[in-house]
Amino acid sequence: MQHQEFEPPQELRDTIKCFWYNTRDFGDEQSDFEVVPDGYAEIIFYFGSLRSMSADGSLQSLPSPFMIGLLNQPVTFYTENRLQVIGVRCFPWTVFDLLGLSSGKDGVRIFEHPIARLQPQLNECISNGKTADALALVKQYFLDARLQVATSSMLARAGAAMRQANGTLSVSRVAEAAHATVRTLERNFKQSSGYSVKDVSGLMRFEQVRNRLWHQPNVNLAGLAHELGYTDQSHLSREFKRYTGTTPAAFARKAKERQFNVNDFVAFVQA
Repeated sequence: MQHQEFEPPQELRDTIKCFWYNTRDFGDEQSDFEVVPDGYAEIIFYFGSLRSMSADGSLQSLPSPFMIGLLNQPVTFYTENRLQVIGVRCFPWTVFDLLGLSSGKDGVRIFEHPIARLQPQLNECISNGKTADALALVKQYFLDARLQVATSSMLARAGAAMRQANGTLSVSRVAEAAHATVRTLERNFKQSSGYSVKDVSGLMRFEQVRNRLWHQPNVNLAGLAHELGYTDQSHLSREFKRYTGTTPAAFARKAKERQFNVNDFVAFVQA
């Protein structure tokens, strides 16, 4: 597996966290992997085969690009042979405005958008081993798109405060940082992201727990709960199981054994 992250140009840093490229050979047999929730929305261009489970229980091929919005539980994808991905990690309060789409709570979102016109050019670049050229095309597209979008300074301030505190601030404190009333902030935040400030903060905080357990599986859970503003260790454990379907202790055991790798696709551990 190869994974690389790239900082966005200065003009995009208020809307995009990073661009990334990932490639892995899964072999001839169908394989599956999980994407674990985090505090970002991802726009996914892929090259190879990628499917997800539809509502009727059958596998459906995904278009490229598609979006992985904020998740409240893991999502499983299916693939085989070589899979290459170019991802655009966006802040959830900016991604819909950036694409000119209505906000929503879709975990895996399929959408029609002019951005799909990039796919043939990207296919050619990837087929010829020109990953840097493919990334340059994606970056330029979003640089051009950003010029057409008027971002909210209130949401930018709110998002910056939430990220700096790793999701531990109360809604009233976030509103204070955004120079807005709680009511105004919540209305605008939900309109832009589809979620409340509390929802996104909870995912940000969970992401910190997940990352710490992956890097330091022997970390003291009670101390971690206190550090990240959970009521107690039981509160942390309930929230962790809510987002992953497993306990922090079970996740830590897997991290020790390296039986799975959260770097596989979208929900890789942040540095």
